[in-house]
Amino acid sequence: RDVYKRQELLGAEAAQYDKVMDTLDVWFDSGTTHVHEMRDSHPDQHDFPADLYLEVSDQNRGWFHSSLLTGCTIDGRAPYKALLTHGFVVDGQGRKMSKSLGNTVVPQEVTGKLGAEILRLWAASTDYSGEVSIGKEILDRVVEVYRRVRNTLRFLLANTADFDITQDAVANDQLFEIDRYALALTRNLAAGVEADYEKYEFHRIVQALQLFCSDDLGSFYLDILKDRLYTSATKSIARRSAQTALWHITQTLVKLMAPILSFTAEEAWAVMGGGNDDSVMLHSFHQLPEVSADEALIQRWATIRTVRAEDMKEIEAVRSSVQVGESLQAEVTVYAAGDKFAALASLGDDLRFVFITSAVSVVKVDAETEEKIVVTPSRHQKCDRCWHYRADVGRNPDHPELCGRCDDNLHGAGEVRSLA
Repeated sequence: RDVYKRQELLGAEAAQYDKVMDTLDVWFDSGTTHVHEMRDSHPDQHDFPADLYLEVSDQNRGWFHSSLLTGCTIDGRAPYKALLTHGFVVDGQGRKMSKSLGNTVVPQEVTGKLGAEILRLWAASTDYSGEVSIGKEILDRVVEVYRRVRNTLRFLLANTADFDITQDAVANDQLFEIDRYALALTRNLAAGVEADYEKYEFHRIVQALQLFCSDDLGSFYLDILKDRLYTSATKSIARRSAQTALWHITQTLVKLMAPILSFTAEEAWAVMGGGNDDSVMLHSFHQLPEVSADEALIQRWATIRTVRAEDMKEIEAVRSSVQVGESLQAEVTVYAAGDKFAALASLGDDLRFVFITSAVSVVKVDAETEEKIVVTPSRHQKCDRCWHYRADVGRNPDHPELCGRCDDNLHGAGEVRSLA
């Protein structure tokens, strides 16, 4: 009977083989895919060695191990350049998914209700070194992250729609100081994200993109930039400097997010001018311009941001007491010492645009214990165009609703500013 089985399996060559009783590793078939699939049946679809073997953590004793053993035996090396393991998927309470518990999450249901991008973003945002949790509350938080990134992209695309980098770009040495600072932050973001891609630390990438969109852009740079984008003359250097920075930020952000938010990146790329035959996936990461933004500049703006955050708290306190209705209705006096005073005073009148108030004055004090911020409501009229409360509203009798700055931007040479 044993001879019959050998003949059935091996045919005419059956007599050349002897049966042995050694145990064959259960993972032998999958462990030799680097031979019979990568280099035999589908060589045109694979490179050898593979860039990455990816599986759940129990394969350290299975597929990973058998591939290593057979690879070293056949080729004297592992059939992969890198290994990546991830934990098992569990529910929001950390329980193993089970039909009896009713806690399973079907990927098709998630994509049908929330879209494939949310599922991809959830996978990327999870620290897979341990168990991977999924549930309604977790997915809801992922949706909020996605909305933040998408809304940021909408703002960037909308405000560069009339900008042509080949014709409208401002030279690096003429960029406003805050624009150079924003590009320096973008450069730091890109360097960190590219390094995390190399290490497959996708959750750190999602965190970095989220913080950049919400803190560096949404709560700071873009918030300040709205005045310059909306009130400066269309083709003024003030507006074009902002758009130059925004164009580079958009290019960087879309390309950094493309491996994770692929569909959103393609959608944005089409708006940015990519043709029907073009894809963001065919481009490498964006190379930012070399602008003058040394560590001293970055540190100085970090100091300004710290004071700005304190100022916003003070304005909110005054607003809650119904003394001012909006930040632009406020006038602020900052009493600051040392480096704080130097950083704030260096911006001159542009400081009011950073604080988003109608007026800011800086008073030097000798010690930190004397530092404070005083907020008072403006006594001036509100400009209908820029919403600043200014003493020169109605300066031009032909346009009594405008302040002097808006009148200059619309009918004159335009305001002079170079920092913010």
